[in-house]
Amino acid sequence: MGLSTHVLDTMNGCPAAGMEVALYSTDGDNATLIKRLVLNHDGRTDAPLFDNASLRTGTYRLRFDVAGYFKAQGVQLPEPNFLNQVSLDFGIAHADQHYHVPLLVSPWSYSTYRGS
Repeated sequence: MGLSTHVLDTMNGCPAAGMEVALYSTDGDNATLIKRLVLNHDGRTDAPLFDNASLRTGTYRLRFDVAGYFKAQGVQLPEPNFLNQVSLDFGIAHADQHYHVPLLVSPWSYSTYRGS
């Protein structure tokens, strides 16, 4: 169970290795940083964001550094960037289930869904 994420770079057709991600817990407009990490060669974290024992019901935010990632890939981005940070706010209703939050991203678009 637990919480995981995975980012795919749809511009280049590959995992978004090296993208910086931050996880927050949220309460209304307030967000508290839980951890920052960098995605591995497969566009994933090396360990779950929360393992089975530490996942709790509540609301969370994942913030992905999209512009930083594409700049590091040598992509010429306009100023200001169309996408800079992508924030996904989501809820955990059942701490006994696995929540996977994938991101498909290019410099100009993104999509997500609850994965398995």
